[in-house]
Amino acid sequence: MASNVVEVKDLVKRFNKRPVLRGVSFTISRGSIYGLLGPNGAGKTTIIKIICGVYKASEGSVIVDGLNLSKHVEKVRKKIGYMSQKFTLYEDLSVDENIRFYANIYGLKKDTKAKRIETLTTLVGLTVRGEDIVKTLSGGWKQRLALVCALLHEPPILILDEPTAGVDPVSRKMFWNIIRQLAREGLAVLVTTHYMDEAEFCDKISIIYDGKLIIEGTPKTLREKTGLRTLGEVFEESVSAYQDRETKTREAKQKTKTKRGLK
Repeated sequence: MASNVVEVKDLVKRFNKRPVLRGVSFTISRGSIYGLLGPNGAGKTTIIKIICGVYKASEGSVIVDGLNLSKHVEKVRKKIGYMSQKFTLYEDLSVDENIRFYANIYGLKKDTKAKRIETLTTLVGLTVRGEDIVKTLSGGWKQRLALVCALLHEPPILILDEPTAGVDPVSRKMFWNIIRQLAREGLAVLVTTHYMDEAEFCDKISIIYDGKLIIEGTPKTLREKTGLRTLGEVFEESVSAYQDRETKTREAKQKTKTKRGLK
């Protein structure tokens, strides 16, 4: 069994010839949590949409659980559990009805469906909320329900796109306890977040800026490498250093053009 569940190599995405991703590469190993950090518009969601088969890469490759995305889009989609900050739940149905609906969508067999549902609802503490109508639930409980629905088909990779946005601190902490337990059991997790305290839970993080991966490592090694105390400081310093490099590069190119023009 391969140790890497996801392998992204030299990923490029253009929209109307405008580059949105510029040569992004990273891997996610089995049983690990990988965090993508970056401001809005940096390219994080584009990366996720490519991995999920929503967008097609302009260049580069994506391998998910041994399958080349460009050749096996539908098979790859079945290997992914996806959860976004906008809950795709049926508000007028009960918790149990939502879970059974998604279980049927995934084609779970009758003899395994009940056991899988019981395992996941017990894990997230939803067994006592089965008859509750979803629209009456708080954001934290909706979050847990969405997680159950994303994991019903036992995917090897779970993708979380800012999953705790708008959720209270206590629910956020409980959610991350669940995610860390799932990772210990072998699930690979890819998460985007704006919360630096959540990034500390990741085994490895990368900072995406201007469509590029500008720095990558464990939270500890990034702090040690930069000599900074917090990931928030690492983020700010990394972005600032990248901007300085890009400015110097543009100025050097402009000087070269000017010199050529004077000849």
